[in-house]
Amino acid sequence: MSKTLPARMTVLRTEILTPSMRRIVFGGPMFDEFLGPENAFTDKYVKLVFLTDGFTYPEPLDLAAVRETMPPEAWPVLRTYTVRWVDAEARELAIDFVVHGSEGFAGPWAERAEPGDVMHLRGPSGAFAPDPSADWHLFVGDEAGLPAISSALEALPAGAPAVAFVEVDGPEHEIAITTDADLEMHWLHRGDANPGSTTLLDDAVRAWSWREGRCRAFVHGESALLKSVRPYVLTERGVARADVSVSAYWRRGTTEDGFREWKSRQTDAVLRPVAS
Repeated sequence: MSKTLPARMTVLRTEILTPSMRRIVFGGPMFDEFLGPENAFTDKYVKLVFLTDGFTYPEPLDLAAVRETMPPEAWPVLRTYTVRWVDAEARELAIDFVVHGSEGFAGPWAERAEPGDVMHLRGPSGAFAPDPSADWHLFVGDEAGLPAISSALEALPAGAPAVAFVEVDGPEHEIAITTDADLEMHWLHRGDANPGSTTLLDDAVRAWSWREGRCRAFVHGESALLKSVRPYVLTERGVARADVSVSAYWRRGTTEDGFREWKSRQTDAVLRPVAS
């Protein structure tokens, strides 16, 4: 199978992690071809391909052929998601979805997904991995960034100094994080406030006593982080641009399609750094 074609994967099982997060575990005959050589990125991400009901699609799924031969209303919708973990021996991979109502494609699909359901995945790609030569590591994000943050924390070597700030609705939305790093964890609870409407993350990072030495920072979540935490880390704290990974995963007040249009107008230099 060509790596340019999405792989047909099957839902093996689902898990409720928190009231707003659901894990979908995928597998199937195409697992080995899809995964390919293991890469070192902890923010591995894939494109999920959502097909439209009422149409018959070719298999293997060729997105270019679909666009050439089928009407626009049949064109699949693609969404980018982080791969939470890969178990090569079991031939499984997991993706954690934030579920927040009926808007969009991915969240509602994940909420109703059942074993046996089919999803086509394209990828994986990646752009970040913790640098063990850094003096300490900073992670900042919300629920959308939590899967990648968790993966990076798990990958840190024993005793590596790390601090993480993660915003969620409340205590019941926190998840267990396994790491051998020397982790200082800060859960920030927005309560009844809407996601993306607070300055909790920016306020907390600015109020925290900055550590000495070379920092490797990972700042991923709602787009406001690009205008708040990002300039604080880069400009006010002087962290080298190559040591900062910043990406907007969603934008408050816009639909998924609106966010994709907004993000396409941003420069790569703002949204995602060159991989180390």
